[in-house]
Amino acid sequence: MTGIGKAIENLNSAVTVNFVMYEPAGTNVTAPDNPQSCGAFAQIMHVDFCRVAMAVNTSSISQITMETWLPRNWTGRVLGTGNGGLNGCIDYVDVACGAQNGFATFGTNNGHNGTNGQAFYMNNAVVEDFAYRALHTGVIVGKEITTAFYNKNYTKSYYIGCSTGGREGFKEAQSFPTDFDGIIAGAPAIDFNHLNVWSNHFYPLLGPVNSTGFPPVSMWPIIHQEILKQCDALDGALDGIIEDPELCYFRPEAVICSANQTTNCLTGAQAATVRKVYEPIYGLDGTLIYPRMQPGSELISAGVYYSGVPLPYGVDFWQHAVFNDTSITANSATPQFVAAVDVLDSTELWNISTFNPDLSAFRNSGGKLITYHGQQDWLISSSNSPRYYNMVSEAMSLTSSELDDFYRFFRISGMGRCSGGPGAWNFGQAGNAVSTMDVEDNVLMRIVAWVEEGKAPETLRGTKYVNDDPSMGVEFRRKHCKYPARNVHVGPGNYTKAGSWQCEEDSF
Repeated sequence: MTGIGKAIENLNSAVTVNFVMYEPAGTNVTAPDNPQSCGAFAQIMHVDFCRVAMAVNTSSISQITMETWLPRNWTGRVLGTGNGGLNGCIDYVDVACGAQNGFATFGTNNGHNGTNGQAFYMNNAVVEDFAYRALHTGVIVGKEITTAFYNKNYTKSYYIGCSTGGREGFKEAQSFPTDFDGIIAGAPAIDFNHLNVWSNHFYPLLGPVNSTGFPPVSMWPIIHQEILKQCDALDGALDGIIEDPELCYFRPEAVICSANQTTNCLTGAQAATVRKVYEPIYGLDGTLIYPRMQPGSELISAGVYYSGVPLPYGVDFWQHAVFNDTSITANSATPQFVAAVDVLDSTELWNISTFNPDLSAFRNSGGKLITYHGQQDWLISSSNSPRYYNMVSEAMSLTSSELDDFYRFFRISGMGRCSGGPGAWNFGQAGNAVSTMDVEDNVLMRIVAWVEEGKAPETLRGTKYVNDDPSMGVEFRRKHCKYPARNVHVGPGNYTKAGSWQCEEDSF
């Protein structure tokens, strides 16, 4: 395999091959050099493939680490994978899933190693890698290697990612519209700078743990039950899942303690704080900074945002990437601070906001994009995805039916951050949760069918397995609607019957 490594390096002078390895079917593939914070990886592969690991210089002071897995059962397709949070971790799970199913698949470390942003400090080139360059470089190198290895051109190229990976997918569509023929961009962390501001506004909003208005963490399950009491039936089914949180305007005052009640209730000051948790935040001039947290997510978001401890991601990015100032804290996020970050987005941060609503070049290239967002996302407000969708509609002067030609958005009820939750959340979107490659139940094969056969998805069918374990059987399935439609239970039959739901649209 040494000859292959040298041939790859000859393709691109920026590439240094770390190793080339043939992995026969049945091998338990590991990643022993994976940074500890990225977690261990081990998976038995059921196909023969060639594994190429390399470093690629992106500037004189920055480089990415990437791997390309080239399966014997190649279908002619290329698949790129994304990242999550601030991390510099190759998504080996998605890389393995792609290769297992015949895609020549690559992943990068997004320009740094590990799960924090310390590598950004005083090195804007690493920030540039994180903003866009790592993935785009991976596309170039991954395609070069694929073509050289198989001695023929690839037929179609695809991308799959969620969270930061979702942002990366939209960045590709916005800035490099010919990189991929089909993009799956889940729960995207777009409007990235404002997302970080919003994520950290909860800490000063709720106040210290012992302050008058701080809602005890133990109260959030009770608040959740009250939210379901007020909003669960809006979709026609009492199933513990709010299909469309946009319709839910929770009244926290319903949980205020009565005259003789001292437990499992809120004071008036605490109820006022809870109300603010579910409100958008605005700038000095009254413009929207970021939409509200959607009701229904609080069972997990309480531990992430409402526990009296600041979320590390936003502060980490501000300290090490934006201002190179480690004294910045969550309390720094004033309206003036937001304005300063906005100025730096285009000058120092490589438009990492990823919020350009003009997808004309992607549409004109023939690209197709599927995006989805869990309606119980506990980290990124699910309200931000319809916000962006509507911005694209306005910027491009296109109706929803016209957007359908290249851009389709699905709201996944009862799903948390990219996966998990009480809803029918499994639709092939995450490598470790893929139980079938059937086009009806797998979003990756959905985008393939759209790109290669013109069969665009009207719904995404999700599955809820018993205890989230496919080996235990199906608990229920549900077809998730294409925005702006929403799911309504109309019967006949129990809400667990997929046929008892239908997608309905208001007059838009």
